[in-house]
Amino acid sequence: MTQATNPANPAKAPTNTPAKAAQSAFRAQLLTFNGDPAHSPDAAVFHEDGLLIVEDGHVAAAGAYAALASRLAPGTQVHEMRDKLIVPGFIDTHIHFPQTDMIASPAPGLLPWLDTYTFPTERRFTDMAYARDTASFFIDELLACGTTTALVYCTVHKESADALFTESEARNLRMVAGKVLMDRNCPEFLRDTAQSGYDDSAELIGRWHNRGRQMYALTPRFAPTSTEAQLEACGMLARQHPDVFIQSHVAENLDEVKWVAGLFPGHRSYLDIYDHYGLLRRRAVYGHCIHFDEEDRKRMAQTGAVASHCPTSNLFLGSGLFDFDKADAAGMPIALATDVGGGTSFSMLQTMNEAHKVARLGGHHLTATRMFYLATAGAAEVLDLADKVGTLKPNSEADFVVLDPQATPLLARRTARTESLEELLFAFALLGDDRAVYETYAAGKRVHRRDDVRQHAPRTAKIAA
Repeated sequence: MTQATNPANPAKAPTNTPAKAAQSAFRAQLLTFNGDPAHSPDAAVFHEDGLLIVEDGHVAAAGAYAALASRLAPGTQVHEMRDKLIVPGFIDTHIHFPQTDMIASPAPGLLPWLDTYTFPTERRFTDMAYARDTASFFIDELLACGTTTALVYCTVHKESADALFTESEARNLRMVAGKVLMDRNCPEFLRDTAQSGYDDSAELIGRWHNRGRQMYALTPRFAPTSTEAQLEACGMLARQHPDVFIQSHVAENLDEVKWVAGLFPGHRSYLDIYDHYGLLRRRAVYGHCIHFDEEDRKRMAQTGAVASHCPTSNLFLGSGLFDFDKADAAGMPIALATDVGGGTSFSMLQTMNEAHKVARLGGHHLTATRMFYLATAGAAEVLDLADKVGTLKPNSEADFVVLDPQATPLLARRTARTESLEELLFAFALLGDDRAVYETYAAGKRVHRRDDVRQHAPRTAKIAA
């Protein structure tokens, strides 16, 4: 702390030195990762009696309490929660914030679902007040589920991206988002042009990319809703801004795959269209990646593009089953995502639940330890954010979640009988949801507490005549 000047003896007045950042500390069970559990049995780093020390929004130290207790500064408040588990904040790699209000909408498949519910809902985002209200609720839901970083789709309106980024910045969250690009095969009220999409995206990159903890993603919705000219313009922006993210959809649904083949003749596959326009690279994230062949998976691995697996959405829309064995064999980068509102929950725990079942149907055993890795350190690694989020390593941003093994009577009963870390994590994944998230922290500040009263009043349901 800077010493005050002594007016009686000005000659001995000290020079100004930076004040040492105040510490906060958390004593709990700790889990982080130093690799993929699928490849290393020692990848999970677990401390049954751990200590997490936070300074100036960053992790100062994390490890065994006995080894770190001496590093606590005098007067540091230690939050005692030894009956709880601290993990890095969850990372959702594919989610549509404008679809919050149409989650759980019935439809016989992807394309009619888009026409009946998605596009009419997204039309409402011309209203900035509506966009801001939705963004606020959306962020509340993410934090209630322990998600501190997400790759977010906005609408075609650049104002929707402004609304999302403004809300995220106010909470000091590490978020990635982008305005959707669509210049064909969608309603006129949601259509931009190759030029306006380029201009709007360039403007938003200038305004938001790397502003604080905000980052931008070029966001062509999916190949069928963009002309060749728009994809070319998107590729041009990607070359001009090599550190921005790219996000889109690919090979989600068989009807969609057939449609794309007719719209883009001459390409080897659906994925090859994006490759042709320079949209496969590190920090390029593609939702679903279900109906791939061996060459597609190989190309994803070669370019470092990420497959964002959205199990609740794939099951809800009947799109198909992601093949973990083939993805792993090809070395294709993988992460998990909710895909709300095609997905049926904001919770990454519930997403793990369904990912495990999808994998089992394909003959693959997806462990809970690996699922937690894919939702934290694994996602950060494939997104080039491993030095910032998804971890409890020193100097990383202090985004973390406090999980409560006694959140529900059933979860408490099961976790009381667990005999290994895998059993504990499996119980959280299969029985947990937002109720299991006791607290959520972003940059060392608490941004959600389960027992606090939610501010959003319920709305009266309306049934159409």
